[in-house]
Amino acid sequence: QVQLVESGGGLVQPGGSLRLSCAASGSIFSIGAMGWYRQAPGKQRELVATITNDGSTNYADSVKGRFTISRDNAKNTVYLQIDSPEPEDTAVYYCNAALRPRSSSPYYLLYWGQGTQVTVSS
Repeated sequence: QVQLVESGGGLVQPGGSLRLSCAASGSIFSIGAMGWYRQAPGKQRELVATITNDGSTNYADSVKGRFTISRDNAKNTVYLQIDSPEPEDTAVYYCNAALRPRSSSPYYLLYWGQGTQVTVSS
């Protein structure tokens, strides 16, 4: 059983900052790329940022320059630093990871966390 648990969400004011964390635990043989997605009310889930094993990153245009994704491979954890948040960033943020739960797993599968609420309001 694989679990991804997000933490660090909450209320933040424009101009403030917030750091989200997501730790993967359980049956994990290896982890590939990890990422963050978000979903606002009435909208579809959208990509925020991704990061590969070697640290290559990709960001949505809407967050580039304000958000920073990073990871700690030893802890199977991915982070999202949110700087200069805007009201439009309000959403439930979900982390995900491509991983193999066992050495016998023939391929990587995507796993999702349950999400953490981020609300940007003055």
